[in-house]
Amino acid sequence: MPTPHPQPRRYRLVADELRRRIEAGVIPAGSLLPSESTLMAEFSVARGTVREALALLRAEGLALTEVGRGTYARPIVPVRRLASERYREELEQVRSGELGTSFTADQRVDWSAYTLDKDFREVPATKVQAELFGVEPGTMLLERHFLFRTHGVPQQMSVSCLLLDMVAGTPVADPDNEPWPGGNASQLHSLGHTITGIRERPRWRLPTPDEVDALRIPGGVHVVVITRQTYVLDRVVEVAEIVMRADLVDLDYWIDLT
Repeated sequence: MPTPHPQPRRYRLVADELRRRIEAGVIPAGSLLPSESTLMAEFSVARGTVREALALLRAEGLALTEVGRGTYARPIVPVRRLASERYREELEQVRSGELGTSFTADQRVDWSAYTLDKDFREVPATKVQAELFGVEPGTMLLERHFLFRTHGVPQQMSVSCLLLDMVAGTPVADPDNEPWPGGNASQLHSLGHTITGIRERPRWRLPTPDEVDALRIPGGVHVVVITRQTYVLDRVVEVAEIVMRADLVDLDYWIDLT
């Protein structure tokens, strides 16, 4: 006797059809999906089944839901390309005197479109920060909190830490000097230090409530978190944690083994 094949659950059938319409452009990017009541009538299913189907599409990154608006096909948005060359460009800008940072290089935007919110604090290094710097826990740091914007739209959050004994009393420690043309490379150059290496470790996770609010992250979207260590020879002189919407980032790294 042949083994019967299990039938797909009904919410998957609804999700499959909506997915087909989104991918075919029948439901254009950015357009609202049919209402729950409309989908219930079309597929002869209960409201709970429709909601399961929409939840699956959100988990796949095909749909977004906003309170007061409804569920819509994810709009097509520009993606930032994070490539290793961006730091080389930053160093070239320092040498040439051009206005720019690794952030503006990622975004391919003019300096005039770039703004940021900032908050500077003097704090003792946590155990994690101390390990990244290679110093004792409690070593004093200048902790700089940034929210980067392009044309007023939030794009990236970061916490960038510098050793306080290296920057205390210098223009680098003054938040009024931000944004600083040339970014970290230019700041360190002004202190007599030339960056010789950068290590970045990316990971993906769900956003915190503060990140959702600050970066206007839709439901179902993760964030990319990059832990960065900036080196001058064998000394770590800056440690940063950079947070970006995962749906707006394309990681593209080249590692030169020659």
